[in-house]
Amino acid sequence: MAAPLKFICLLALLVAISIAGLERVDGAGECGKSSPENEAMKLAPCAMAAQDAKAAVSDSCCLQVKNLGQNPSCLCAVMLSQTAKSSGVKPEIAVTIPKRCNLANRPVGYKCGDYTLP
Repeated sequence: MAAPLKFICLLALLVAISIAGLERVDGAGECGKSSPENEAMKLAPCAMAAQDAKAAVSDSCCLQVKNLGQNPSCLCAVMLSQTAKSSGVKPEIAVTIPKRCNLANRPVGYKCGDYTLP
């Protein structure tokens, strides 16, 4: 019973953060007119893969990472966002997802904070 309640609370927090982010985005940042917090919501299918290096990476996760990976600075900002952190994402594992998806045009060697995309 505690696990479903925790999930619902986390989902509510993420929705609140994304709504707050939508209200204050005026100009262009790493992710264009969308905030990294808002873009992080699109990576919900990657939640388990971003917490466990041995977890399977879903096709829907890989598709989202492929789209975000076209803008490495946005992908990095999303992986290091407060939304990702509050969701339990481990940046050192999250940066491995593009490689685990076998993305041919992934931003290999891109510095993402203290991490480098493999």
